[in-house]
Amino acid sequence: MLDSDTKKYPAMPLRDVVIFPGMVAPLVVGRKKSARALEYAMKERSLIFLVTQQDASIEHPKPDNLYQYGVLASVMQLLRLPDGTIKALIEGKRRVRVESYTEDAAFFYAYVREAENQESDHVELPVYNRELKQVFERYAKIEKNIPIEVLKSVSALENPALRVDLICAHLRLKTEEKQRILETLHVPDRIRLVLEILYRELELNELEKRLDIRVKKKMNTSQRHYYLNEKVKEIQTEMGQTGDDLDELEEALKEKKLPSAVQEKAKKELGKLRAMPQMSAENAVVRNYLETIISLPWLEKDDVSIDIEEAEDILNQDHYGLEKPKERILEYLAVQAQVEKLKGPILCLVGPPGVGKTSVCKSIARAMNRKFVRLSLGGVRDEAEIRGHRRTYIGAMPGKIIHSMQKAEVMNPVFCLDEVDKMSVDFRGDPSSALLEVLDPEQNYAFNDHYLDLDYDLSQVFFIATANNLHGIPLPLQDRMEIIRLNGYTEEDKLEITERFLAPKQLQLNGFQEDDIQFDKKAVLEIVRHYTREAGVRNLERTIAAVCRKVARDRLKKKRSEQKYQLSAHSVSEYLGVPKYRFGLAETQRSVGLVTGLAWTEVGGELLQIESVLMPGNGKMTVTGKLGDVMQESAQAALSYVRSRSMRLGLAVDFYQQLDIHVHIPEGAIPKDGPSAGITIATSIVSALLKYPVHRHLAMTGEITLRGRVLPIGGLTEKLLAAKRGNITHILLPAENEKNLEEVPAKIRDHLNITFVDHVDDVLTKALILPQGEQLFKHVPLESIVNNVALSAHNTTVHQ
Repeated sequence: MLDSDTKKYPAMPLRDVVIFPGMVAPLVVGRKKSARALEYAMKERSLIFLVTQQDASIEHPKPDNLYQYGVLASVMQLLRLPDGTIKALIEGKRRVRVESYTEDAAFFYAYVREAENQESDHVELPVYNRELKQVFERYAKIEKNIPIEVLKSVSALENPALRVDLICAHLRLKTEEKQRILETLHVPDRIRLVLEILYRELELNELEKRLDIRVKKKMNTSQRHYYLNEKVKEIQTEMGQTGDDLDELEEALKEKKLPSAVQEKAKKELGKLRAMPQMSAENAVVRNYLETIISLPWLEKDDVSIDIEEAEDILNQDHYGLEKPKERILEYLAVQAQVEKLKGPILCLVGPPGVGKTSVCKSIARAMNRKFVRLSLGGVRDEAEIRGHRRTYIGAMPGKIIHSMQKAEVMNPVFCLDEVDKMSVDFRGDPSSALLEVLDPEQNYAFNDHYLDLDYDLSQVFFIATANNLHGIPLPLQDRMEIIRLNGYTEEDKLEITERFLAPKQLQLNGFQEDDIQFDKKAVLEIVRHYTREAGVRNLERTIAAVCRKVARDRLKKKRSEQKYQLSAHSVSEYLGVPKYRFGLAETQRSVGLVTGLAWTEVGGELLQIESVLMPGNGKMTVTGKLGDVMQESAQAALSYVRSRSMRLGLAVDFYQQLDIHVHIPEGAIPKDGPSAGITIATSIVSALLKYPVHRHLAMTGEITLRGRVLPIGGLTEKLLAAKRGNITHILLPAENEKNLEEVPAKIRDHLNITFVDHVDDVLTKALILPQGEQLFKHVPLESIVNNVALSAHNTTVHQ
């Protein structure tokens, strides 16, 4: 029940603001209930009860969310702003304590009782009052935001209660502290509370001054921009919190197993770091350097347990074929099992894309029970990428070799240098030259990275480089590696690889069970022959994945999730569409002037059709097909050879003066170059001149000289593989390549009838199809040759 001392007033909650008696303050009000309470108080000329919320984040507070003490205030001015909010100027009148609240549709009402100041006649009150005045005057000198008028008002007031309330209104305190002062009714206690706050602020100011003086004594001209950092350090000194991170760094260096030279270097750098200002640029450089040293494996290595049989099983499980690389790896493991320390071998796997060079490296690591790291060198053209940047540069970091060793965490991983032939050279240096030290067993025990500037041991790393061809690798770099060639796969190989690896992998990736799709061998052969043309198996895998996607769509469309599929040779076109390639590039009929050559490309071997036609003219020779300079020169050499043999071939000495010869190599959008098409071009020209066709199942390769010699060529395995794949049965090869035939797998050799030739006369004899009883080369007396040549020269002179 309410008594006569309890009165009813409109109430307005405040957020983060405490109003004191005698305090004049502007308020911006956005809540509708608060706005209506203000308007009511202004209209009725009534006082309004202002009380602070305990939690300022509450948008619509309840009575339980408000403090028990507030002030009654008068509304001096009221202004409604365009955005709907109200700006009010209020003046606090007296403290009150809330007894209860009522709420109607418009706003809160509060029943409040006045909370009178409890003053005593204690002798300490005048002393407190005088001390409060003096301390506030000192505080006003350091707090620049207090107006001089406020200081004058405080000095003029003698009433201790009014003085302390006015001071509180201008102190920068937290809401909780201000509310605590408001609720303190005993005036001496309230003054003591405010004095404690003022003394605290003065002491903090004195401490800040002392810190400033200490810092400024340490500073000189070159260190002025470190002022704030030194200030932080002094604050940490006062709080006893300095050096924690540096102590952790030192502890990590002590725990890390390091060579003695590295340990000494790290200690020196740590000493420099301790003496450095924390905000200096050099501080971050030294810290990063020490962290790099800690993260590198200096003495940590994997314990390698070698089991030759198990290693061989792992290599055979992961890859089909590739006998040479497997044999070399197993030899290395066998030697390592006998010798305690063996310098890491440096292999270079060379082969067309998709034959499994990179995946072989991973299998080697698994077989040796070592960690595996891979570094792609494709497009690297800066020497600093390999050897790192010197620490004098902004943003310096170690090179890719050291960075990869950080990832490996041991000093004896299997390290794959992928695409080593794709590095390039520009004004920033030659990265392939930087690799010379890395890949030299006599030097890499002390590899010096520019960033580390310390010798790092790479001698126990098993380096394996991969490349598509050797042309892009400088000779000094080739000299440091053992070259192992990975040839393209035959059709039989691809059938086995599909059955063992590709089909199961794609079935799993596309959400099928093992027996959901059955790939018939004839279907796989159809895909290999008509939908892919490659040395490796990447496109084959993508094509099998395409079949799996088509089947998945068909199953969902028909809503037969359990249906099994059988892929036959006849159904391949239903899933993959029209065949992309014509299998068996051997011509369907023999033609005059058309000869099949063998070419090497980065993706394996290819069959090359070379055709020649004759037209009336004046001796002009045209060569087309986007040919390089070397190939065009081979065509000129071939024509010169034919002209030198014209009489023996039954041609007039001046036959070329009445004819134009056009040699074309189809697929004109693809660049072609190299000397190995020389005998093929010569055969094509002779066939066109003599009107003799060439065997359609015969292909040839070899470089020609003006004297008709056939010189050796490269890429023999790839070329013979292309011939087998292209339904070629007879091959003409340079005699000097007979020694290389042993490197060609028997399953390729056995399907081809290979003939070795050392002169173009032999090539023409074996390639051209002559009428029965006719000889290719005519017997011409020496006198006739001399007379014809002399007559030709005489006719030319007379004509001139």
